[in-house]
Amino acid sequence: MQSFALRLVPALAAALLVAACAKTPPPAPAPRAVIAQIVGTKPADGANVYSGEVRARYENDLAFRVGGKVVARFVDVGSAVQKGQALARLDPQDARLAVDAARSALAAAEADHALAKAEVERYRDLYAKKFVSQAVLDARETAFNTTKARLEQARAQLATAQNQSSYTTLAAESDGVITAVNLEAGQVVSPGQAVMRFARPEEKEVVISVPESRLTELRDAREILVRVLAATDKPYRGRIREIAPHADPATRTFAVKITLLEPDGAVQLGMTASVALGERTAAAAISLPLSALTQIDGRPAVWVVDPQTAKVHLRPVQVGAYREDGATVAAGLERGEVVVTAGVHKLVAGEKVRVVSDAVASPASQQKLEAALQRGG
Repeated sequence: MQSFALRLVPALAAALLVAACAKTPPPAPAPRAVIAQIVGTKPADGANVYSGEVRARYENDLAFRVGGKVVARFVDVGSAVQKGQALARLDPQDARLAVDAARSALAAAEADHALAKAEVERYRDLYAKKFVSQAVLDARETAFNTTKARLEQARAQLATAQNQSSYTTLAAESDGVITAVNLEAGQVVSPGQAVMRFARPEEKEVVISVPESRLTELRDAREILVRVLAATDKPYRGRIREIAPHADPATRTFAVKITLLEPDGAVQLGMTASVALGERTAAAAISLPLSALTQIDGRPAVWVVDPQTAKVHLRPVQVGAYREDGATVAAGLERGEVVVTAGVHKLVAGEKVRVVSDAVASPASQQKLEAALQRGG
């Protein structure tokens, strides 16, 4: 019996050792995160789209009316300012000295004028009593008129010096936004040198570049819709305000300014905007970024996410046209489907994914994606 127990112990020890060495199966990998979009939610599907920048219609350079050394700058690029607000200041010492000198000259002129006035009044009395001749009185009258003119000159010089002193502070002439700053404290500027750029944001427009071959299409467009990347789900109506009479010598395109008719707070100066011509009457083509396209058997294809299972499958599509902002899909997709737009070369058929919205999509687009995927659990 004892020998049997001795033989059993090694067997049990070996079994326990084998069990301890057995590896625990690894956990299932987490679904791959992919960037996707709902087909048909991108701006200007099937329309001719131009990229541009939101600018203010009224924009001008600001400059000091006097020269000097900059001692302070109170605003930065993007600062919203109000009428009369100080933007920058020059060293006022020289201007103050000029004001003090003009004020002293005025005091001297006032004293001379007061003396001349008293003398002419006395000589008028003497002339009335026949104590002095007409020539002597005329000399006093001339001296009086001279001091009066010098007094007016001194007053004008003082006013000029005070104006020059006030010009050492650069102030906003109306409400607006600073779009460029070209000075720093310690810099010496000359009169009229542009130091800032000021924009009045009450009227906004989008500036785009249009090739010569598209000018006729632009003029004949029945509708112009503008979207900004910060709010791609909301279009704004536009109207052509100006078409440049000459092409840019470098790009050979024409600058076109499109006024936004009803902009809201979501449209800010400097934002990137897309301008679509005739979007509502365009053909029912679908626009996708080029990063969404891959190939299957030499044909264009895209990865479509199944909302029921969150799995992807490759679907061939027919590309209508390649454009600067992507490609139009003429067949193979339906509006409302979820298409992967980034990371398409790392996917395999049937792989389960976790979808996030396009990086340039608005929160509303993310909510639509989540709702589309939650319908299937």
